[in-house]
Amino acid sequence: MTFGLAVARIVASESLTQRGQTEYTRPFCPKCGRLLESKGMLRRSVISIIGPISWKRRGWRCTRGCKIGQITPFDKELGLQPNQRVSNEVKQIGCALAVFVPYSIASSLLKMLTGVEISSGTIWNWVQCAGQNAMIRLENELSAFKEKSSEQIDIDSKFIKLPLLIGGDGVMVPFRPHTGSPKGKTAWREVKVGIFARLGQRVTKKGKTVSVLLHRHLVAVLGNIDEFKTRMQVAAVKQGILNAEIVVWLSDGGRGFWRVYNELFSGRAQGILDFYHAAQNVWKGAKNWLDGRTNKAREWFDKARHRLRHGNATKVIDDFQEGLTQDNLPESARKEIKNVIAYLETHKNHIQYDRYKELELPIGSGMVESACKWLIQQRFKCVGMRWSEDGFNNLLHLRLAWVNGTFEELFAETCLPPNS
Repeated sequence: MTFGLAVARIVASESLTQRGQTEYTRPFCPKCGRLLESKGMLRRSVISIIGPISWKRRGWRCTRGCKIGQITPFDKELGLQPNQRVSNEVKQIGCALAVFVPYSIASSLLKMLTGVEISSGTIWNWVQCAGQNAMIRLENELSAFKEKSSEQIDIDSKFIKLPLLIGGDGVMVPFRPHTGSPKGKTAWREVKVGIFARLGQRVTKKGKTVSVLLHRHLVAVLGNIDEFKTRMQVAAVKQGILNAEIVVWLSDGGRGFWRVYNELFSGRAQGILDFYHAAQNVWKGAKNWLDGRTNKAREWFDKARHRLRHGNATKVIDDFQEGLTQDNLPESARKEIKNVIAYLETHKNHIQYDRYKELELPIGSGMVESACKWLIQQRFKCVGMRWSEDGFNNLLHLRLAWVNGTFEELFAETCLPPNS
């Protein structure tokens, strides 16, 4: 492999030198407009995915001494910036590795895969710049949406008629309490994650038809619910909500996320409260009413869970209402039961689980919970990790770009520092 890379570097260097000697049309000075004069063949070196390569190409300068630096048309043809020492391909691979593993491991893997030795600090710098580029693109999208409606992305016809599932959830991430310093107690902050996906089907090897998520798109923000709502609104239009025949919102009982549903999607989407979250709250009421240590409490809960699952939530509420009539019920238990009743009443239009199953719609919010796990927990909650806000946001937007299929676009017109 080492010999092959050495040969590849020699061939690449000679090929670039031959191309660099090509006579270009004599360029004009961008300041004074005069024809430039040749400075002869100038050497250029760059660390590429096959290692360091160098070549010569023609350089030009202004005869009047305009401060324009060296004009090298061949560099522009290759997509290189002045003083750039590492190729965009190497930077892209380094950032891609950092999407999945810590920076030090990304550095080691990069050397193992390409033979190119880049420090973890340099990869960190690349990620910060690429992440900022991603955030700028997002801000441009949000600004364009405020001025005029966002355009739907080109969705394959095999997906467009499938049910559109939307979900939202939050996950806590450890941050440094003070900017620029690791000292102090860890500050936990919530990252809000949203998902859009088409509900399809596939047949297993055993001939069983199962549901699968297709054409997934993730949204995430380290911010308040209104910032999350804006991003969800733009993403919903781009993911074809206006043309979808069936739209479903899936979430647990978080009030902020249901506010997003009520304000954005209730007119087009069927809201479904995560069944397992609803059952968990019913058990909470049972524990306070019947003492969760007794067989009676567990037997009642099993029946209540079955009723809830098969569309008879009214009977569960009636049982709780009857429990409130007991004279010996502690005030704390009475308060908890009232909260559960209010919870079920609030979501009475979102807990018709028997009907959802008949329509072959999911009744659990596992899709957004798994999105939280992959997008956030697997990369940002490893042992000993604490993040700065900028460091987190830049890497988060790279991970979003990766899962949403826009990662390579960030490097088409890269803002990565040329001198690294």
